[in-house]
Amino acid sequence: MDRERLTQLTPGMPVVFGGDRVTHVSAELAAEFRPGDRLIVVQETGDLLHVPAAVHAVAAGAVTQAAAAFAEMGRASDAAVGAFFDRFASLLAEDAIWAPIAEANAADVASAAARGRSTTRPVASAKMRADMIAGLAEWRDTAPSRGRLVERIDHGGWSVEQLTAPLGVVGFVFEGRPNVFADAAGVLRGGNAVVFRIGSDALGTAKAIVRHALAPALAAAALPPGACSLVESAEHAAGWALFSDPRLALAVARGSGAAVAQLGAVARQAGVPVSLHGTGGAWLIADESAAADRFGHAVHNSLDRKVCNTLNVCCIVQSRASELTPIFLEALETAGLARGENCRLHYAKGGYQYVDSWAGSQVRVRRANGDHMEPQLTDLPLDQIGREWEWEATPEVTLAIVDDLAEAIALFNRYSPKLAASLIAEDPAAHERFYAQIDAPFVGDGMTRWVDGQFALGRPELGLSNWQFGRLLARSAVLSGDGVFTVRSRMRQEDDGLSR
Repeated sequence: MDRERLTQLTPGMPVVFGGDRVTHVSAELAAEFRPGDRLIVVQETGDLLHVPAAVHAVAAGAVTQAAAAFAEMGRASDAAVGAFFDRFASLLAEDAIWAPIAEANAADVASAAARGRSTTRPVASAKMRADMIAGLAEWRDTAPSRGRLVERIDHGGWSVEQLTAPLGVVGFVFEGRPNVFADAAGVLRGGNAVVFRIGSDALGTAKAIVRHALAPALAAAALPPGACSLVESAEHAAGWALFSDPRLALAVARGSGAAVAQLGAVARQAGVPVSLHGTGGAWLIADESAAADRFGHAVHNSLDRKVCNTLNVCCIVQSRASELTPIFLEALETAGLARGENCRLHYAKGGYQYVDSWAGSQVRVRRANGDHMEPQLTDLPLDQIGREWEWEATPEVTLAIVDDLAEAIALFNRYSPKLAASLIAEDPAAHERFYAQIDAPFVGDGMTRWVDGQFALGRPELGLSNWQFGRLLARSAVLSGDGVFTVRSRMRQEDDGLSR
């Protein structure tokens, strides 16, 4: 069959998606499209994604470099991989090396702020630097995972061994947190290669890390330079181009829910398996047997900053609402005051009488695009209870007063992104019911902020998978570098007369 290349688009041109649906090319897209460009039709949604030729070339080039590096990684020793992590960590620890990285980061943060973008993630703080160094040291000291014996089946005269093996080239698109470099570089421990794509908010920082620390560390360890490749493009299209490349063995995306879901759809239809780390927001539930002090501490310590495991929804059983709601409000206020800020509350079900003292109050709320005066208390429809609040410095939480623990579990299972849930209860039987019935990979009995690969498991994470899009990949939905592997089978024959 003759197949022509797409060279132009016309306004209103019909495009089939999903097998039986049709979308149409907009006038803006038609005007922007040039010969050599690519059009990705997202079959799940009908989104038409324009990838300029130049952007596609940058992404494809990075994958080509990584694929070549992966072929060479099979000859690299585990000691050489360990030497890479050691050198990467030591370079980041040198102030003379860190200075140009910090300078690039300051420019990134200033640019993001000027564009009304969030600056909570791109800042390469002293703590972030220390965490990167510690994470790389952990990878240096982690036992090699290549060739680990998973299983041996002895048949008498011959045997089969199941051995771990590198997966291949991992494509990684992430939000603007520079420390993710150290997290994702962990895939080299298993003999894999990785291609990074970071958004414009931290691209300058990423380039500086590559130039001053990552590339020199690869060279010092005699590892192929493409083992960690950066897609040097600020365009959103670079992520689409990367994830549509069938040479990837795995596509990992973390960031905002909608963008991550779209990237995942692009990869899946290219035949690339995905691990998505997008929608977050933890739930905390106070049972009728909850200890008041423990509950207050859990609320406050789950609101120190906004990340995916920050407390987002709190459920209090009706029988304890009059006692525990004031404790919840005080902890929420204290979390805001710790930053010199106010707080915001949404109530989604019942209990208005416990929070009505906040009704009608206007508070200053710090958003990515500046400060705004907003109501301190807002009524939220029940079907929106799982909405994740993306706050900068002003803690924002949803409260629901529920009939009992069973209702709280039912609300979580129906409306949440199925990431993290914590139960405050003194009744052991309640915890057993909770763990058995809650549809979440991360379940606790205190603060929600424990959900983190490095903090909880001693493994820098590529991301935290929720169960919203299925249950796949790695321990407890923590995807870390040593969780990226496949299994090879190797037969050993001692009996020369073996036959079928």
